[in-house]
Amino acid sequence: MKLVKSKNGAFEITVDGVLKFSKLKEGRFPSDAEVSQVVGG
Repeated sequence: MKLVKSKNGAFEITVDGVLKFSKLKEGRFPSDAEVSQVVGG
């Protein structure tokens, strides 16, 4: 896993090249539970 700096307030979670969560698309940050579910933790 790695952190990639972005611009324009984007916060995105990508797993194996597939976008799993986008703050810009959802209009909010994910909850801790959502992050764990998305990354399989």
